[in-house]
Amino acid sequence: MKPKAFIDASEAPVAGLVAVVGCDGTGKSTLTHDLVKTLGQTRPTEWRYMGLVSGESGDKIKRLPLIGPRLERRLATKAAHAQDMRNKLPGIWGALIMYGLSLWRAAQLRKVLRLTQRGVLVITDRYPQAEITGFRYDGPGLGLERSKHWLVRKLAAREEQLYQRMAMIRPALVIKLDIDLATAHARKPDHGPAELSDKIAVMARLRFNGAPIFDLDTRVPYAEVLEKALHAITSVTSTSRHAEDATANV
Repeated sequence: MKPKAFIDASEAPVAGLVAVVGCDGTGKSTLTHDLVKTLGQTRPTEWRYMGLVSGESGDKIKRLPLIGPRLERRLATKAAHAQDMRNKLPGIWGALIMYGLSLWRAAQLRKVLRLTQRGVLVITDRYPQAEITGFRYDGPGLGLERSKHWLVRKLAAREEQLYQRMAMIRPALVIKLDIDLATAHARKPDHGPAELSDKIAVMARLRFNGAPIFDLDTRVPYAEVLEKALHAITSVTSTSRHAEDATANV
């Protein structure tokens, strides 16, 4: 039996839920915050981060006295190693931590759903998907093929089912931010070209379980990016509201 928080993929996308996704360097954080600030002037709107570790978290760690920069680099290195699906998992404890992070992500999604049910427009930075394995793509982090240990494989199977259920929660709109490798690397020089190229290629393939997708080129001036994103969201949310009003009058 599926948790009540999840819906069947056959049902309509969740009104009031907009996800912004894209490779590093596309400006997801800036855009999502600006969308919330602008749209919040006319209706209740909230921002939610649906990744696991945000850049803001890394910045906070860096600011810790003495050990901050070194600790942040060490954590980033370990996280990058664990997220690379070509590497073996870091062991049972590492697998348990990664599974716990996936449970945490599912809990955040349930909170998002509760907000939309109260009529709040929710703009998410990133969104879980079940099409491609890997935390860096917001998919399952363990992967059955990465370990032969029975417990780890059992956790990986359960995690895969968890992401399949999360993927059933389809946003009313997924804004997919497009970018080329040169621009992404110029904006994020601390990210390796191979990693950025990989993320760009994967993002192009994701379909988010059939949710409506709006492709947005982020190489144009930011004011144009923001304007197009606002227009796309307004079009979708106004249509949803009209549908709700029509249903209420039946």
